Amino acid sequence: MSTGPGADSAPAPTTHDSPPGPPGGTRRSSMFSSLKVRNYRLFFAGQVVSNIGTWMQRIAQDWLVLSLTGSATAVGVTTALQFLPMLLFGLYGGVLVDRLSKRRTLLFTQVAMAVTGIALAVLTLSGHVEVWHVYVAAFAVGLATVLDNPARQSFVSEMVGPDQLQNAVSLNSANFQSARLVGPAVAGLMITGVGTGWAFLANGLSFVAPIAGLLLMRGRELHAVQRAPRGKGQLREGLHYVAGRPDLIWPIVLVGFIGTFGFNFPVYLTAFADDVFHAGAGSYSLFNTLMAVGSLVGALLAARRGTSRMRVLIAAAVAFGVLELAAAVAPSLWLFALLMVPIGMFGMTVNVTANTTIQMGTDPAMRGRVMALYMMVFLGGSPVGAPIAGWITDAYGVRAGLAAGGAVSALAAAVVGLVLARVGGLRLAVGWRHGHPTVRFVPRERRKELAPAV
Repeated sequence: MSTGPGADSAPAPTTHDSPPGPPGGTRRSSMFSSLKVRNYRLFFAGQVVSNIGTWMQRIAQDWLVLSLTGSATAVGVTTALQFLPMLLFGLYGGVLVDRLSKRRTLLFTQVAMAVTGIALAVLTLSGHVEVWHVYVAAFAVGLATVLDNPARQSFVSEMVGPDQLQNAVSLNSANFQSARLVGPAVAGLMITGVGTGWAFLANGLSFVAPIAGLLLMRGRELHAVQRAPRGKGQLREGLHYVAGRPDLIWPIVLVGFIGTFGFNFPVYLTAFADDVFHAGAGSYSLFNTLMAVGSLVGALLAARRGTSRMRVLIAAAVAFGVLELAAAVAPSLWLFALLMVPIGMFGMTVNVTANTTIQMGTDPAMRGRVMALYMMVFLGGSPVGAPIAGWITDAYGVRAGLAAGGAVSALAAAVVGLVLARVGGLRLAVGWRHGHPTVRFVPRERRKELAPAV
C-alpha cells in the first residue's frame, strides 16, 4: 500500500542508527519522553486501541474454545496453533523484515489480522462457529505475527532513534499491559451480556486505529536504517551473530524457558476459574486484569530506569517462578487473584529488560533477525509448552501444571544467572552488610585481592 512519495525511504535528519554502547551512567529521562516524537505518538495512540481489541479477542477466544469443548487441552492447542508459525517461520520472518520497509510490512500485517478477527466474528454471530474455525483463525493470526513482531520491535528504533529506544520499548509494554486493564473487563461484559462474537468484531474494527497512525506518519522524520540486501546465508549470518554474543544468547535462552513453561496463562487461568474455584468468565477476566495491573507497574518502572541490567533480569525471573509456585498452592480465589499482581510485575520486568538489552546491544542491520529469534523463542515455545501444560492440567490438575511452570522458570533463571556470572568473570559472594545478609556477584579479581586480608 502506498503511503505517499518517499514515505519510507526519505532520509531523516540523523543518517545513522548506531547501536548504543553499554550504558555507563545512570541517566534517567522523563517516563514519557519518547512521546515527544510525533511519529511515535501516532504509533502509540493506534496501539492503545488495537491492544484493547487484541485482549478482548484473547479472552473471548479462550472462553469460546472452553465452552465448545470443555477441555483445557483444547485451549492449549489453540494457543499452540497461534504461536506455531513463529516457531516454524520466525527466523525467516526476521530475514524478510531486515530487507523490507518495516512501515509497509506493519500495514500489511494489521490488515491481515483485522480480516481474521472480522471473519471469526461473522462465524460466531451467525451461530456456525466450530472449534476448528477457531484453530484456523488462531493459526492465521500466527502467520501474520511472523512478520508483525520483528517489524514492530525493530520499527521502534526508526521512530525514536537510539537515545529514546529503551523508554519507547518500555512504553510499548506499558501500552500493551494497560490494554489488559480494559480489554479483559470489556470482554467479560460482552461474553456474559451479548456473546463472544461481538468481542471478535470489536477486535477486527480496532485495527483501523494503527492503520491510520501508520498512514499519517511523516517518512522524512524516521531515522534511516540501511536495509539488508537480498543474498544467500542471511539466516545463518544472524544465528552466527547471536551465537558469538553471550550477552544476547543467554537472555534469549532464559526467556525461551519462561515463555515455554511459565507463560501458559490462557491454560492455567481458565482452568483455575472453571475447575478450581468454580467461577465464571468474570473471574477469568479478573485474574487477567489483576495481572495487567502488575505488568503495567513493571513496565512503567522499566521506563524510568536508566539502564538494563542482567542482574535485574535474573532476579525478576527467579521471583516470577517462585510466585507461580506460591499461586499454585493458593487455597482461596482471592489469594490466587492477589498473587497475579506481583506475577504480572516480575513477568513484565523479565520481558522488558530482556527486550531492551537485546535491542540496544544489536547492530541495526541485524535487528530484525535478532528480534525475530528473540520473539520466536519467547512466543514460539508455546506450541510445545501449551499442550504440555494442558495435558498436565487435565491429567494431574491445574495446580500441578502451574507449579511445574514456576519450578522450571526459577531453575532456568538460576542456571542462566550462574552461566552469565561465569562468562562475566564474577563469583558469588555471601556476607553481611549493615547488619543484614547479602548475596551478590563480585569480580573474581576483587575476591583474589581480598583473600590475603581475610
